[in-house]
Amino acid sequence: MELRMPSSLRNRWTRAVALVAILALLVIAGAGVGGWLYLRSFDSDIRRVDAFERIPAEQRPAPDEALNFLVIGTDQAEQPGAAQRSDSILLVHVPPSQDRAYVISIPRDTWVNVPTASPGDQPRNAKINAAYAWGGAPLLVRAVEKFTGVRVDHVAVVDFAGFAQIIDGLGGIDVVVDAPFRSIAAGGAVLPPGTHRMNGAVALEYARERYQFADGDFSRIRHQQAIFTAVLQEVTRAGILVEPARLNTFLRGLAGAVQLDANLAVGDTAWRLRKIRADRVATLTSPTAGVGMIGDESVVLPNRPAAAELYQAVKNDELDHWLMENPQ
Repeated sequence: MELRMPSSLRNRWTRAVALVAILALLVIAGAGVGGWLYLRSFDSDIRRVDAFERIPAEQRPAPDEALNFLVIGTDQAEQPGAAQRSDSILLVHVPPSQDRAYVISIPRDTWVNVPTASPGDQPRNAKINAAYAWGGAPLLVRAVEKFTGVRVDHVAVVDFAGFAQIIDGLGGIDVVVDAPFRSIAAGGAVLPPGTHRMNGAVALEYARERYQFADGDFSRIRHQQAIFTAVLQEVTRAGILVEPARLNTFLRGLAGAVQLDANLAVGDTAWRLRKIRADRVATLTSPTAGVGMIGDESVVLPNRPAAAELYQAVKNDELDHWLMENPQ
């Protein structure tokens, strides 16, 4: 006999998808009492990272009523034997109303001034993802805060390979492809523009690929946003939310793919974000002035005036107005 939840519990589990927003980056909703109790037990399975270790308080932006999450995507498969760098950097802003979320992608090659990693060091200009290689999550927090002027409240580190397993656990996702894409994982097939059902291997390949597309890493950013949006849509389909065993498997898979900062209480945070729904999550990219060469490095040049306006809008909780004036 198929196991189904009563409608009251079903609603609670539907709102419990808030957890996925923090962990999977995009799904934000909330948790009822039943979901909150479940998430408390789930909390103990999450690996933790000390993301704010030794960050001088006087060097940080002042706290406010908003919630800002720094989501760091790592991809060890692309960097065998190299220092670990962040492959994807997302700043997720939740305004004080806590009824919507904005996901801002910061290109990993953005040329910024990186703070000192240890006493005696000097700040130096570099790609922003170098901060993660030099000083882990704490230094990347400092670099992002220095670049944006926005205070980071919580951090999530997501392993892309583990995320591919999560997609397989969902039975695949529907991804909108914006340009022809040849997939080795799909047997060399060329996927034309349009919506395609992808398993974890194909989705991960699509998220990693940059050489097939003229704008390289900018394509990667769009494709990673498309994949996370597809995960959001798949998770919020009725099937996973009304089947406790399937939802449990999915959330446990997330626990294996994600690390959270030591101060992020999953259940309590999900409760705070209970008003957010899928159609209230907007994705955008930090403004750039294109690519260029600095020394022998190909870098992404930030459009500093436009970026300053964007991050001032974040701090003033005026992102809806900013988006109207800067359609992407």
